[in-house]
Amino acid sequence: MTLKVESPSFLEGAMIPRKHTCDGEDVSPELRWSGAPVGTRSFALICDDPDAPAGTWVHWVLFNLPPELTRLVEAVPPDPKLKEGGIHGINDFRRLGYGGPCPPAGTHRYFFKLYALDCLLALEPGIKKRDLETAMKGHILEQAILMGRYRR
Repeated sequence: MTLKVESPSFLEGAMIPRKHTCDGEDVSPELRWSGAPVGTRSFALICDDPDAPAGTWVHWVLFNLPPELTRLVEAVPPDPKLKEGGIHGINDFRRLGYGGPCPPAGTHRYFFKLYALDCLLALEPGIKKRDLETAMKGHILEQAILMGRYRR
C-alpha cells in the first residue's frame, strides 16, 4: 500500500475553501491519510507555498505525530505540543501552528507534504522547516502530497 493524504475540505489540485485562509477563519483543513509503510514510528507534516514572491513560504510545520494517527481534525490548535501527540514548529508568519493561504496576488499552490518516518525526532517546539528537513534526512520511509490552490 502507498502512503496517501487527502482532505474532505478540498480535492487534489482544487481551490482551498476561504475558511482555511487568512480571508476566512484561518483554520487548518482536516487531513486524512492511509497506507503508512511498515516501520513507521512517526509522521511529519509541512505545508508550503512555492509561488510566494520572496521564495517558498512556510504555512505549517508539525512533527512527531504518532504512527497510529490517521487524521488531523479541522482547526488544529496552535499548541506547542498537541494532546493526541505531535509538536508544532514555527511557520513564516512567525507563529506556531497553521497559517492559511494569504497570497498577495494571483493563484498560488499549497503543498501539504506528509512524511512517514522511521523514528521520533529529538526536536523542540518552534523549530523551522529547514531544521525539520535536516532532522528527517535518512529517516523518510515514504512521502505523500496533497496540493490545493488559492486566489484572493
